[in-house]
Amino acid sequence: MADKPTQVKCVIWDLDGTVWEGTLSEGGAGALRPGVADTIRELDRRGIIQSIASKNDASSAMKKLEEFGLADYFLCPQISWDHKSGSVQTILTTLNLKPEAVAFVDDNPFERDEVRFAHPKVRAYDADQAAGLPGLPEFSVRFITQDSANRRKMYQADLNRQAAEQSFGGSAEEFLATLNMRMDISRVTEADLRRVEELTVRTHQLNSTGYTYSYEELLALSRSPDHIFCICGLRDNYGDSGKVGLLLLERQEQALRLKLLIVSCRVMTRGIGSALLAYATQLARAEGKKLQAEFFETEHNRIMYITYKMAGFEEVEENGPNLLLEYAEDEPIHFPPYLAVDVSQAGG
Repeated sequence: MADKPTQVKCVIWDLDGTVWEGTLSEGGAGALRPGVADTIRELDRRGIIQSIASKNDASSAMKKLEEFGLADYFLCPQISWDHKSGSVQTILTTLNLKPEAVAFVDDNPFERDEVRFAHPKVRAYDADQAAGLPGLPEFSVRFITQDSANRRKMYQADLNRQAAEQSFGGSAEEFLATLNMRMDISRVTEADLRRVEELTVRTHQLNSTGYTYSYEELLALSRSPDHIFCICGLRDNYGDSGKVGLLLLERQEQALRLKLLIVSCRVMTRGIGSALLAYATQLARAEGKKLQAEFFETEHNRIMYITYKMAGFEEVEENGPNLLLEYAEDEPIHFPPYLAVDVSQAGG
């Protein structure tokens, strides 16, 4: 059986001959290409974000998108006369995306090849395929959660937050202290499971093991007295970031074993992983047990190993890429000072 293709998280659109008919600078763009508007709206509904890489005059192109009622669907559009591969790189960097999670749609074979040469893992599609993209497996999602339906707005809030940070004169931690961040940690319930599954499927950089579980397994874990299974949400002055982290602990005789630590890449610089680890150390202290953590290195998640090491974990077992780490400090970790954490619904 062929492996399921990696899910597309972002679609980057050309404009001339792709989103609309003809070339804007030559008097074209009188109509949208068939099916494109429906595709853009459906991908947005599924939580797949979208952007633009187009050789055009930016103000004229955005005005035309506004006329078609599509301008708000695109995050950090790159509209200039530069190479499209450079525009794609800017989008990857700004939105913190891996190339293999990105699709590029363009009617021009030369432009598709130019992007493929610079970004071999970006998947390129002819504009003639645009109307059929929602039917392809890589654009399909099992569930549409509240977080996926609001993803574009949450990314836009992230971009606004990034712009504010760039203009801020102090340190990163001082900026975080201005955001009035509130994080709530609660036990996973059946109502959370679709988002839990979505996080395990979508998150690669900030995933400590890469373990995947079926819906039925997740439901069993949420009800198991031998496990502590938590999900966290995050809000600040810029809006609600949704459910952004998971913590799964297994109760063993001498230790709490951290089986899964996941943080959404959108919030990777806001201390959420540190806060979840702090909570885990506090739980272990409350139960009089050691805190251990499983780590399985993948192509993308080295940053999670660094997070464990910086938090005071040391390796105690190694089996190839499988590591077992143990918290080596005497005192539990404190929550970051710039983050207000509510654990009243977490149980334990």
